[in-house]
Amino acid sequence: MTNNRYEPEFKQKVLRLYLEEGRTKKSLTEEYNLGQGTLTYWLQQYRKECDNSPTKREESDSYEVAKKLRKEIEELKKENDF
Repeated sequence: MTNNRYEPEFKQKVLRLYLEEGRTKKSLTEEYNLGQGTLTYWLQQYRKECDNSPTKREESDSYEVAKKLRKEIEELKKENDF
């Protein structure tokens, strides 16, 4: 087993082919001579980075604020119905 190091640009290219163009893992690992778990590992790392990104946290915070506001609106509507 070899311990290859891949440039970030190369990883991004392969991930883009998989995520945006719908290529299969099998076709990409064969075409680029990647180890079987390599692409899977890159995908896991990419998803972790996306989940921890500031944008993702802001979206989560925005969702919570919107949820709280919807609840408050419902309570105010009930008060106005009396």
